[in-house]
Amino acid sequence: MRPYLLIDIDGVLIPFPDADGTTPVTHARHEVVPTGRSADDPVTIWLNPAHGPALMDLIRTGLLTPVWCTSWRQDATTLIGPLLGLPPLPHVDLPRPDITTSHPNGYLWKRDHVDAWLGDAPAVWIDDDFTSLDHEWSAERVARGLPTLLIQPNPREGVRPEHLAEVSAWATGVSTLRGSESSPLREAEAA
Repeated sequence: MRPYLLIDIDGVLIPFPDADGTTPVTHARHEVVPTGRSADDPVTIWLNPAHGPALMDLIRTGLLTPVWCTSWRQDATTLIGPLLGLPPLPHVDLPRPDITTSHPNGYLWKRDHVDAWLGDAPAVWIDDDFTSLDHEWSAERVARGLPTLLIQPNPREGVRPEHLAEVSAWATGVSTLRGSESSPLREAEAA
């Protein structure tokens, strides 16, 4: 089973502006109309055009199964992905929680839904909003033999090339490990 690459959008692909309203110069401004909004009330977002090709490079390796994991839900595929040149990707069907903080239980509100959705699948998850409890959850999965990596970019910068290089190296390592687990030599040793 290929690991999932779970991709958040806000704070990962769309950086949060600084206090003075500035965004990274690498990002281009776009107006989008999310589901439920009227065309005369668009949302302004900033995307780095280099993110699309970089994500496509990861996808083309065939080592990961990319999935949106964002409160943008289906709009990630219909609005954000096309602006970056990405193909349609599935998304984790996250609920619309009635919360006032993204950490109502001390950890990221998405985590329980992601945990149930993943089951025993390996995953690398890119999100800017993890807490120490999320990192403990990841370590517990790894201890149970479920390769898991959390990548946490600075929300004012978003995902950077070094983050994606870390994802690539991790996916290669997991593929190598999984390949050796089912190699003919290992199967002969087990017999």
